[in-house]
Amino acid sequence: MNRELVGRQILFFLMALWLLQPRLLSQTEANSDTASNENTWTATTEDKNPLQDSIPTKTHQIHTEANGRTVDKTVTERRGFDGSYGPYLETEKESGHVDSGTVRTVERLFGRDPNGGRTLIRMTEEESRSLPDGQTQVIRTVSDSTVNGDLQVVKRELQDTRQIGSNVQETTTTVLSPDVNGGFSPTIRYQERSTRGNEEDVQFKRTTLLPDGSGNWQVHEVRQGTITDENRKNQTKEESVWRRSTEGNLSVVERIVSKQSEGAQGEERKTVETFSNTVPGGFGDGSLILNQRVTTVRRLQTDGGEITEEQIEQKNPGDPRAGVRLTQKRLDIVRPKIRGATEEEHTIQSLDSNGGLSTVWVDTRQKTGGNSIEVDTRKAEGTNHVQVNTREAPKP
Repeated sequence: MNRELVGRQILFFLMALWLLQPRLLSQTEANSDTASNENTWTATTEDKNPLQDSIPTKTHQIHTEANGRTVDKTVTERRGFDGSYGPYLETEKESGHVDSGTVRTVERLFGRDPNGGRTLIRMTEEESRSLPDGQTQVIRTVSDSTVNGDLQVVKRELQDTRQIGSNVQETTTTVLSPDVNGGFSPTIRYQERSTRGNEEDVQFKRTTLLPDGSGNWQVHEVRQGTITDENRKNQTKEESVWRRSTEGNLSVVERIVSKQSEGAQGEERKTVETFSNTVPGGFGDGSLILNQRVTTVRRLQTDGGEITEEQIEQKNPGDPRAGVRLTQKRLDIVRPKIRGATEEEHTIQSLDSNGGLSTVWVDTRQKTGGNSIEVDTRKAEGTNHVQVNTREAPKP
């Protein structure tokens, strides 16, 4: 199996996970007659793109907890020429405690060989250790399969998190890749620092460093900013990005401003504006110009449902001097049904060739079970979840 095919399979699988992401954390409470499965939930998604530019797929998920170990399994099937579905990609993720301070996680990604047999594509092993002084160490190893079916380590990550003083936390992550001598050499390093100034303000800084060829680390990018949380309801995040130019100088290339607030009757609004000195179409004098604005509004309904609308505005490459224009809209509607069931509808509209918005995706989901609760899938104790999702083409 060549690397290009492996890359395509991994990309396809990540896209499938992205489509499932919005509702993975919303599970349903177990009924009394399913006590035997209280630590298990399952989900099934059927994907039918109305644009007909991709092969229809189905994704099945199983989450199980037993004896202190958690197992998550995802199987993606795609439709064949005969109309039937067959396995395509599959992941198995298992985690559990090695001892009181160590958690080990192993994730395997499987594909299919030309004969339809399951073959291992990638394996990621992670060990997280909590030390008595509050320090946390993580060792992560990524291995890909070779043409002979063996596993070969392609990346290692060493992560160290420690508390520096009462208000400062620092994390250093070093990525090592195979070198020409058959060993591993550091290829990139991230240094992150979070400093709490008072009850409302947090300052953050993330520095990306690359080796300079002389055994030293050179700063490539710096992301720095402040998060201000007012009364735990209104939050503002301002972030500036410095990047090294071809001349070797660091200069501001991007600024991101996020504002989140709560309004009357539980309405939540979030706006993210991105300013950049790289403007589509080549227009610009090097100063920061608004390139994109994303606005998300979530409204709770009197019947217990909710409506979330997201609008994306971007610059027009054909008219870079003009302001941003609406290029995409997403509408998510959740309607409650009897006995804790819900009905969901997700619609995506994108800019068409005529300059208007056309529907390119419709996703309808039916969920049954007990009362809806928020559950972290890594700690989904006492839950039983069955979800059937069907994506259909929009009605004419």
